[in-house]
Amino acid sequence: MSDIPVEQKQPSSDLEKDLIGAPLAQSASVRAGKVEETHDDDEFEVFKRGEGDVDFRTVGWIRASVIFLKIIFATGVLAIPSAYASLGALQGALNVLGWCALNTYTGVILGNFRNRHAGCHSVADMAGVIGGPILREGAGLLFAAAYVICAASGIIGSTAALNALSEHTICTMWFAFIVTIVVAAMASARKFETMSYFTWAGFFSVFVAVFIVVVGVAVRDRPAAAPRTGDFDLGYHVIGHPSFAGGITAAANIFSSSAGTSAMLPVISEMKNPKDYKKALYLCMGFVTSAYLAFSLVVYAYCGEWIASPSLGSAGPLIKKISYGIGLLGLLVTPALYTHCAAKYCFVRILRNSQHLQRSTFVHFATWLGCTVVLSAIALILAAAIPIFDYIIALAGSVCFAPLAIMLPACLWMYDFMEYRRGTLLEKGAFYAHGAMFVLGVFMMVGGTYGTVASIVDAYAQGTVGSAFSCADNSGSSG
Repeated sequence: MSDIPVEQKQPSSDLEKDLIGAPLAQSASVRAGKVEETHDDDEFEVFKRGEGDVDFRTVGWIRASVIFLKIIFATGVLAIPSAYASLGALQGALNVLGWCALNTYTGVILGNFRNRHAGCHSVADMAGVIGGPILREGAGLLFAAAYVICAASGIIGSTAALNALSEHTICTMWFAFIVTIVVAAMASARKFETMSYFTWAGFFSVFVAVFIVVVGVAVRDRPAAAPRTGDFDLGYHVIGHPSFAGGITAAANIFSSSAGTSAMLPVISEMKNPKDYKKALYLCMGFVTSAYLAFSLVVYAYCGEWIASPSLGSAGPLIKKISYGIGLLGLLVTPALYTHCAAKYCFVRILRNSQHLQRSTFVHFATWLGCTVVLSAIALILAAAIPIFDYIIALAGSVCFAPLAIMLPACLWMYDFMEYRRGTLLEKGAFYAHGAMFVLGVFMMVGGTYGTVASIVDAYAQGTVGSAFSCADNSGSSG
């Protein structure tokens, strides 16, 4: 690279393509999973630092951990308790522990691979390293689709909050439209540094709201959704016996609740020191695992099968209004953050090889705002078309997160450690264990999609959910 003038701020298109996926110098320890200071950060990273450029790399690891927390600890915590109603307490708890542990590990794989290979802004770039342009575009499409679907689930949760607070004073579709405008406006902040201010407030509001519901269900003599008088079956089971469709949908719900590690990669690209990402990841996933396990077990123990969806409505009308009122900000920040992640991928994909990527030009702003507005509109359409909170989370987990959070990380690890295939017995075991992880991802994608679609069809057939684009109350506040 010595023939490149020092004063050049934007790499040429050909040079940029050459840098994407370029491995670190041989002195970096790949086998140990470490990245040494053997490269020029400005050359290695997507976002450059230079005079006249917008500096995107401004996020410290503490802020990154809060953004990670809001990415993970969001709509998932509201969907997990209802999954226990299908799986039972034991299988539900094991699913939470198992999926959180696996998603933490795959998050480490993604971050390590990103820091070993130049120019990897998202999972799409990483897929391109191992599979070329076709796999890169396919992974990029999945990434954008995953977080637009997640944004749609956040819109559903926000409309449920507004319906609960207003006792369904207007059509739910109007609430969805209003929420989408707010989401698009918040998502339009250019940097994750700015989004971090929203995520601080959003995380704490959701956490407090969920804590209030947990306390609320524990002090009631019967679940709010249960018959008000007479005997009733709580429906609490230590070991559940779900159908395949019900079980795989519940497992996909729990899996997807902590599978958003692919959204951490664009955040890492905006960190001051990308090598600090593991600190943020471990802090985030340690807290998330503990909170998911504690909150879900308590809510299921006191509500059994009588769990509202989303679960903030499980403690009665008064607690529902209080929790939704406190958690509304967090419910709005969630789809905004997901939309920002998807829009940032599209934005970088479009402007990557141009001077407009980091210059405050008309093209820069038009492209960025166009991405956020269009993706917000798509999320609104999905929220209206599939107005079932649990199922839209499971759909995202099966169709998108299984490939992005299980299958792709397994392939990335095997790509970097291909020599393990002919190494020691322990190295061979590690290599083929990651092959088995890929097979698990295929099962979750195929089986989870089948189960979720079957559950959606059954829900419509049984009349347990309103029609698409319906004005009906989705909070259970009106009779």
